[in-house]
Amino acid sequence: MVGVWGFLSEKYIGAAVCILETHDTTVSDKVRGLVRMVQVSPTLTLVDLTIRGLPEGTYWVTVREAGDISNGAISTAGLWKGDGEGTPKGVFGTVSVGKNGMGSVFLDKPIQIWEMIGRGMVVSRQHEGDRKFEKNDENTLVGVIARSAGVWDNDKTVCSCSGKTLWEERKDEISKGLSSASHTL
Repeated sequence: MVGVWGFLSEKYIGAAVCILETHDTTVSDKVRGLVRMVQVSPTLTLVDLTIRGLPEGTYWVTVREAGDISNGAISTAGLWKGDGEGTPKGVFGTVSVGKNGMGSVFLDKPIQIWEMIGRGMVVSRQHEGDRKFEKNDENTLVGVIARSAGVWDNDKTVCSCSGKTLWEERKDEISKGLSSASHTL
């Protein structure tokens, strides 16, 4: 299911998240990155991507037609073309990874959040263009783009009797002397 929120008005402002991981079975720490996306206008989405644990170099960031990551990048299908006019919508750009194995990039894209929900995202040294991936490697990262609450849009109520949010409960517990290192909410 892709673009499942398309029934909402064009003025819908949303947020999304994508956890990036390797599908290499020999790697113990599979999660290698996080992508946060916030739609700030009807035609502009800000993308904040952070990755770690990769060799130094340039990596391509793409959104794919499918969100099937069961076989890594191979099963994500081709590059997301969008309306077929001009540059495909799935071309996000590149991120540089330094000698410390970390990289981050902040991008702005003329897309809407609902268009990406359920699609796969791939970060890879392979510049596949609009072709499908033919192989996976330990440094190719994949994830599925999922809807997310926007900034401060998800205040969780811990106790319906007090009506306090998770953050208010935590503050109260810390003020009672509970160590934040040994007790997390």
